[in-house]
Amino acid sequence: MTVTFTEKFDQLGAWRREFALRLKLLSEWLRDNDLIDSGLEERLVRLGEQVRSDKVMVAFVAEFSRGKSELINAIFFAGYGRRIMPATAGRTTMCPTEMGYDAEIPPCLRLLPIETRLKPQALMEWRMAPEKWERFDLDVNNSQQLASVMEKVAEVRMVTKDRARALGLWHDDSPDDNPPVDADGMVEVPKWRHALINIAHPLLKQGLVILDTPGLNAIGAEPELTVSLIPQAHAVVFILGADTGVTKSDLAIWREHLMPDTDSQDSRLVVLNKIDGLWDALSTPTQIDLQIMRQQTSTADILSIPHEHVIAVSAQKGLVAKVTNDAELLTRSRLPMLEEALGLGMMKKRQKILGNAMIAGITDLRTEAARIINVRKRDLTEQLMELNGLHGKNASMVRHMRSRIAQEQTEFNLGGAKIHAVRSVHMRLMREVLDLLSTTMLKQELTQLSQRLQSKGIKIGIRQAYDDTFGRLRGNLQKAQLLCNEIQSMLGASFKQLNVEHGFSLQVPPTPLMDRHTSDLDTVERNHLQYLSLTNALKLAQPEFADRLMRALATRLRTIHDTALADVELWSKTAGAQIDVQLRERHRHFRHRLEAIDRIQQATGGLEERVKDIDQQETALCQVELKLIELTDHLLAANRAITEDTPHPPPPSAASATAEADTIAPETVG
Repeated sequence: MTVTFTEKFDQLGAWRREFALRLKLLSEWLRDNDLIDSGLEERLVRLGEQVRSDKVMVAFVAEFSRGKSELINAIFFAGYGRRIMPATAGRTTMCPTEMGYDAEIPPCLRLLPIETRLKPQALMEWRMAPEKWERFDLDVNNSQQLASVMEKVAEVRMVTKDRARALGLWHDDSPDDNPPVDADGMVEVPKWRHALINIAHPLLKQGLVILDTPGLNAIGAEPELTVSLIPQAHAVVFILGADTGVTKSDLAIWREHLMPDTDSQDSRLVVLNKIDGLWDALSTPTQIDLQIMRQQTSTADILSIPHEHVIAVSAQKGLVAKVTNDAELLTRSRLPMLEEALGLGMMKKRQKILGNAMIAGITDLRTEAARIINVRKRDLTEQLMELNGLHGKNASMVRHMRSRIAQEQTEFNLGGAKIHAVRSVHMRLMREVLDLLSTTMLKQELTQLSQRLQSKGIKIGIRQAYDDTFGRLRGNLQKAQLLCNEIQSMLGASFKQLNVEHGFSLQVPPTPLMDRHTSDLDTVERNHLQYLSLTNALKLAQPEFADRLMRALATRLRTIHDTALADVELWSKTAGAQIDVQLRERHRHFRHRLEAIDRIQQATGGLEERVKDIDQQETALCQVELKLIELTDHLLAANRAITEDTPHPPPPSAASATAEADTIAPETVG
C-alpha cells in the first residue's frame, strides 16, 4: 500500500504528540520524587522543546516555469479544491516564499519590500523586525480569498535601470542575464524580497516548512538561499521539464547549489514535471512510458544520482485528479509515486534522526535519575547497619554514636575545600572553551575575510582569505574539543578521588563531540565556495552583493557556534550538577542519621521504629526505581519503533493520560 507524504507526516505528528505527553508525565514524576537536578532539568526542557519545535523543511528548487508552485499545490493544498499558490504560465514565484505555522501569529502573508536590498541588513536580521514587513491577513476558511492574497508573491514593479542596478537586479557586465527593457526604458523587478506565509494547515501545524524558490541563478538571487536556507532543508526537490530534460541552466543550478555529497544524497529528489506534454495520441501507452523512462535514465546519468531518485510526474494533472476525485488520472499523473518517495524516504530518515536523539536523551536521563536513587539506597543501607549495631547498647553508647556522626559531618564539611578546588579548575577551563565559541571570537575570525570582501573592485586574494578563515574556525572547534577532553580527564580524576574519600558515585558524562559542528562548517564552506569562482568575480566586485554575502555567511556561522556552545554548556552543567546532588544527598544523609539517634534517645522502642521506618523507605525506593524503568522504557520503546519503523502503541487519549498520571503519584521517601 502506497504511503503518501501527508500520511507519513501525520504519523510523525502523532508520535511527537505521544512523546511530548509522556515526557511531561515523566518530568512531573521526577520533580515530585525529588529526582531532578539543574542538569537533568535542562535536558528535559531541551528534549521537550526539540520534539515540540522540530521542523521539517522541504525546499522546491527549479528554473522559472518548471512547475514548482503547481507541484506544491498538488501535494499539499489540493484539499482546498483549487490552486492556492499562483501557478499560471510564466514567472509566478518572484521571491523566495516560506510556508510554516506559528501559533503566536494570526494567519497571514508577510512580505518584505524589495527596497530593503538597498540596506546592509541580512535577511535573518529583517526577520527580527516584523514592523518592516507588509502584512496581509488570511481567511483559512475561504479558499478564494486565500488564493487571491497568495497572488501577491508574484507581484512586480517597473523601475529604471539605475534603480534596478542599485537593487542588485541589473548587471552591466552580464547583459544576457538582465531582465528585458520596455519601450520607456523601464525594467521589471520583483516587488518583494521575501515572503512568509503563516497558515494553520494540518501539515504545517505539525512542523512542516515549505520553501518555494525563484530561479537560483537569476540575477539578484539572495545569497542566504544557497548559503543558509537550502543547505538546512531536510529534503530538496529539484524540478525539471520532462520535455526538455536537463538544460544548461538546470545543470548550472545543480552543480553550483544542489549537488549532494555522500551524506546528503538521500535528501535529493529530481522531478521530471509536465509528463502530460508527452501524452501523444499518436503514441501507444508503452511508447510513452519508454520515452519517459529514457528521460529519467538520461537525467540520472547527467546528474550522477541513483535512477530511483528521478521521478516523472504531471503536477497539473495530479492536482486536477485530486480536486475531481479521478483515481485513474491520479495514477496516470504518477504523483503518488513522488509522495511515496517523500514519505517513505525523506520523512523516514528524519524520523530516525529525531528518534535516535530522543533515545540518547532519555537513556542519559534515566542513568542520572537512577544514580540518585542508588545513592539514597546506599545511605539507607548504611543507616540500617548503623542502627542494627545499637541493639542491646546502653545510653552511653548511643550518645557516643551521635557524637561520632556529628564529627563525621564536621570533617565532611571541612573537606569542602577540595570540592571548591575542583569547581575552580573546571570553571577556568570552561571559560577558555566558551571564549573559543563566543560571538566575539567569531567576529574576530571573520575580520580578515570581511575586509577583503568589502574592498573595492575585483577581490584579489579572496580565496586565500576564505580558506584561512575556515581553517581558523575549524582550528577553534578542535581546540574546544581538546579542552573538553582535558576537562573530562581532570573531572574524571577528581571524581574518582571524591568517590573514594566521601563515598560519592560521581561519573563524568561523555564529552560533547565537535565533529558534527565541523561537518556543518564544511557544508557552509562548500556552499559558499561557488561565489568565489572566476564566473562570479564581477558580481563579487559589487559592494552591496559582497556585503549581503558576508552577512549571510556570518549568520550561518553564528548558528553553528551557538549550537556548539549550547552543547558544551549543557555538558558542563550536567557534570557540575552531579556534585551538587551528591552534596545535597550527603547532607540529608547526615541529618537523617542524627534525627534517628535523637529519636532513639527520646523514646523507648525508638530503635525498632526507626529500623522499621528505614525498611519502608527501602521498599518505597525500590518501587520508585521500578516506576522509573517503566516510564522510561515506554519512551524508549516508542522511539525505537519510530527509528526501526515497527508498530508501537497508539498515543494515549486524554482520559488514559489522566489515569496514567494518577498511577505515578510521588512516593514518600526519607
